[in-house]
Parts: sequence; structure tokens; C-alpha cells
Amino acid sequence: MQTRIMKCAVLSLLVVFFSTVSLLPAARAGVISTETHLAVGKLTAKDQLQAALERQDVRTQLISLGVDPEKAKARVASLTQDEVAKLQSRIGDLPAGAGAIEVIGILFIVLLILELVGVINIFHKL
Repeated sequence: MQTRIMKCAVLSLLVVFFSTVSLLPAARAGVISTETHLAVGKLTAKDQLQAALERQDVRTQLISLGVDPEKAKARVASLTQDEVAKLQSRIGDLPAGAGAIEVIGILFIVLLILELVGVINIFHKL
């Protein structure tokens, strides 16, 4: 009796699920040209630079360096697509956050804590 109730419940859930899924609209995708994709990508790169200039920490840093944030925004707005691409590539190469020594130190501390707790057994093998 209980298996029959279970089968009925599963069957009802499946019917509800599939009827709900069938009501959802289908996704539509279209083919775009390479030029369109590249133009959108470069526009968003300039928008990313503008958004970075809007952040309070960036504005504070610009002011501390003696740069007017409004003039910096105007200069970013006047950049060509090639200049934006060069700037974006240079921003990606610049270090952000901690250096290698800090990462190694943090990794050592994490391994030491895991060793002391008994989760791993690395230092006894050395």
C-alpha cells in the first residue's frame, strides 16, 4: 500500500515538473559577426574603466596623487579603442593584492594548522 502511495506521489511530482518545464519559453540564440562581438567587448572595456574611476578608493588614490578625478574620467572617455585595449592589457599585468611571499606564508600557516588539528600528516614525512 505504501509503495503504491509513493509511486503515485512520484508520478504526480513528475507530471507537475514536466508540465511546468513545457510552459517555459525556449531560449533563442542568434549568430553575430566578429566585428559586433569585438565592438561590444571594447565598449565594455571602456565602461569598466569608467566604473573603476567611480569607485571611492580609486578616487581617493587619484586625489592623493594630485589628479582630478573628473579630468581622469574625461581622459578615459576620449581614449581610442586601441588605447583602451592597451590599457586593459596593462591593468591585467599589474599585481593586485599580496605578493608571492605572503601567499607562501599563508599557505604554510594553513598547513601548520591542519597538521596540528590532525587533518593532514605532511610534516611528519619530512
